[in-house]
Amino acid sequence: MSGMLDHMRTTITIDDGLLELAKHRARQRGTTLGKVVEDALRAALFEQRAEPAPPFKLITFHGDGPHEGIDLDRTSELLAAEDVERYGRGG
Repeated sequence: MSGMLDHMRTTITIDDGLLELAKHRARQRGTTLGKVVEDALRAALFEQRAEPAPPFKLITFHGDGPHEGIDLDRTSELLAAEDVERYGRGG
């Protein structure tokens, strides 16, 4: 009997189209309209909003661009060039 005590009957005004969608969802799930509305309201109220990411700042430099023969779209070439620079040999 406790299930009946933690619910309150109320009246709300809902857009006709939205109500029809909610009724359809209830039929699809084999549940009540009230349960669909309750679940949707709970999801909306307890939705965890991610903190907005800090603004991205692209750091650039002035120069002549990449070394001759380096294609920035081919990462394997970049890694090989980095190996030569760092270790004195290719990968």
